[in-house]
Amino acid sequence: MDCSVIAEYGATILFVMGCLVFGVNIIVEVVKKLFPKIPTTFVATVVSVLVTMAAFFAWAAITGLEILWYYVAAAFILGLFVAYGAMFGFDKFKTALEKLKKDK
Repeated sequence: MDCSVIAEYGATILFVMGCLVFGVNIIVEVVKKLFPKIPTTFVATVVSVLVTMAAFFAWAAITGLEILWYYVAAAFILGLFVAYGAMFGFDKFKTALEKLKKDK
């Protein structure tokens, strides 16, 4: 496989992962308001995996990709990465913005 193809796929996966993290953050905030007793980390993990798997199956259906077991496993693992980004990435981004506002 050519290095340019790997770089293109890597950039696409990072973009999709960022979009998934953004979408999961919005969904988790809504679910937290509706069900405040459920732990946020649990909600974020479940929502991340479900949204990532749904996005993968939608992409596979659109492109006509044959779904193999290791594609599903990779989508599940990507869902866990999305969960990590949704749980910790937003908090770090929020604290960085607060620091910028304090410095002004």
